[in-house]
Amino acid sequence: MNAFIFSGQGSQTVGMGKTLCNLSDTSMEYLEIADDILGYKLSELMFEGSKAELKQTKITQPAVFVYSVIKARITRDFKPDMVAGHSLGEFSALSAIRAIKYADALRLVAKRAELMQAACEANPSTMAAVLGLDDAIIESICASIEEEVVVPANYNHPGQLVISGTLKGIEIASEKLKEAGARNVLKLKVGGAFHSPLMESAKVELAKAIEATAFREPPCPVYQNVTGLPTQDPEEIKANLIEHLTSPVRWTTTIENMVEEGARTFIEVGPRPILTNMVKKINDRIVAEVL
Repeated sequence: MNAFIFSGQGSQTVGMGKTLCNLSDTSMEYLEIADDILGYKLSELMFEGSKAELKQTKITQPAVFVYSVIKARITRDFKPDMVAGHSLGEFSALSAIRAIKYADALRLVAKRAELMQAACEANPSTMAAVLGLDDAIIESICASIEEEVVVPANYNHPGQLVISGTLKGIEIASEKLKEAGARNVLKLKVGGAFHSPLMESAKVELAKAIEATAFREPPCPVYQNVTGLPTQDPEEIKANLIEHLTSPVRWTTTIENMVEEGARTFIEVGPRPILTNMVKKINDRIVAEVL
């Protein structure tokens, strides 16, 4: 069985629009629709934008989403038995299999990016990748820091868990995690504390937009970040997308469950490979490829 997985923020790359248009003439039609919906030339940023411009959350998220959906839809071999997406990638996965219309999903992604950036600006915060330490120890240390917000955010693979929180919270946690035996704690170059309680204001507003958007029953199971479990129920998908902003990405659980349900080949969709190595570290017996 083929599992298609969609990368999220961090997979963007300079010139990603040119790559798309070299693959298919219809790519420009999708890009033009995106420009009209967003009210600015996303296509130009995807063609010529600098690394700094493409790192801005309000640009990054629509750009990665648009690239991923177009790549899936123009590829004849996109025939998934199941799908999943890492964080933002969940929206790409849902739109690629037409559970949400492209235009509607792009509006949600743009709203999500705008709200997340506003939340980041209101609460200076960050994330850090913890390497070489058991998840349970990391969870315990985060829970022990009561004076600041610091929580597990991305369970990427055994030996790598990303934490999210206030600047001070991440600083305190980093020291404690190193003392506990972490091989390294790497502060990430991100705009804020994604998948944490600091995104609550964004969650409240995004919920309204998601509830007002039409979702269809997807043609195959979607494994969602919040639970790591499959669903084809539009209302359940909506509820999980809303919780998604303040809940951790359970990527390890997601991949393990997909394998248990028969996935043997994982095919990554996105501007550049991010998830392939994660999948191999979760289960080295399965095949991981890039679309």
